[in-house]
Amino acid sequence: MKRVDWILLISIIVISLFGVIMIYSASYVWALYKFNDAYRFVKMQGLFLVVGFVIMYVTLKIPYTKYLSKANVIFGICFILLILVLIPGIGTVRNGSRSWFGIGSFGIQPSEFTKLGMIIFTSKYLSRNEKELRDIKRGVLPILVILMLVFGLIMLQPDFGTGVIIVMSIVVLLFVSGVKMGFFVKIGFLGLLGIAGLIVVAPYRLKRILSFIDPWSDPLGSGFQIIQSLYAIGPGGLLGLGFGNSIQKHFYLPEPQTDFIFSIISEEFGFMGVVIVASLFMVIIYRGFRISKNCENRFGKYLAFGITFQLAFQTLLNLMVVVGLIPVTGVTLPFLSYGGSSLLITMLGMSILLNISKYNYD
Repeated sequence: MKRVDWILLISIIVISLFGVIMIYSASYVWALYKFNDAYRFVKMQGLFLVVGFVIMYVTLKIPYTKYLSKANVIFGICFILLILVLIPGIGTVRNGSRSWFGIGSFGIQPSEFTKLGMIIFTSKYLSRNEKELRDIKRGVLPILVILMLVFGLIMLQPDFGTGVIIVMSIVVLLFVSGVKMGFFVKIGFLGLLGIAGLIVVAPYRLKRILSFIDPWSDPLGSGFQIIQSLYAIGPGGLLGLGFGNSIQKHFYLPEPQTDFIFSIISEEFGFMGVVIVASLFMVIIYRGFRISKNCENRFGKYLAFGITFQLAFQTLLNLMVVVGLIPVTGVTLPFLSYGGSSLLITMLGMSILLNISKYNYD
């Protein structure tokens, strides 16, 4: 055993603290208007960050191999929570999705915990069934059936963005485990058919796609967020308008502390701010993949890769939405967007990654 990856740890601390600072800047106008308390969102996020650091401290002391024996239990709890949240009276509806357990002013989103739970469960499955993976029916089909059940429950909420993140994370884990390439071609074709079906079932998704292609076709409706996001990014220039000086957070960009917080970062800190934030993410992602590469334990290798890829994919998905490259998905930006469940599960995933780094061999 060696010391923890300090470069990764410092990067996590820096970007997390910057996230709390930016949540204050992005949210105080909305918080003052809606709750008569300019510090409401930053106080809640700060509380979750403190809890997140406590979780990191505790879980850093738990050898990651413990999750191998508890993988089925962890997944089982996540699966039950996904069912319970769909029951009226137990789950609560926010922004049109029944994705939350409401506890006072706090909300817990079980799909966030499922993201990590599926990575742990799949990592155990792959490390225990490497030989069986050569047979699609015996080795790959069982985990795909479980994945589709989870995706189906999440889509009933509905939460398309989180569902896509989970599916992509597990499919890429299967890819790196050595499953034949022809299988992924078939999966890609079925995925396109599935997306077409989801659009037919919920026509509002088609509106999102059309607004992505031409947001000005509905500037006050489905194209509103993308247009306001681009208006925030455009004036940023090299150094930005300065901390706290964003214009778009003044009731132009809806709830800018959540999915579109990167737009406010771009507006206030300009190109240099974007480079610094992107560099922090790249350091975290690079160190995560490096930890996976150096890990000699098969379970640890898959677990580190899955956690890192999931973070990288979610980050990329959010940034592509913010700059108008893909339709709005409702995916948060890790470490930076407001949201307790998202922050806690991100910190937990990072603590597991740091724990794996303690057992690596260069």
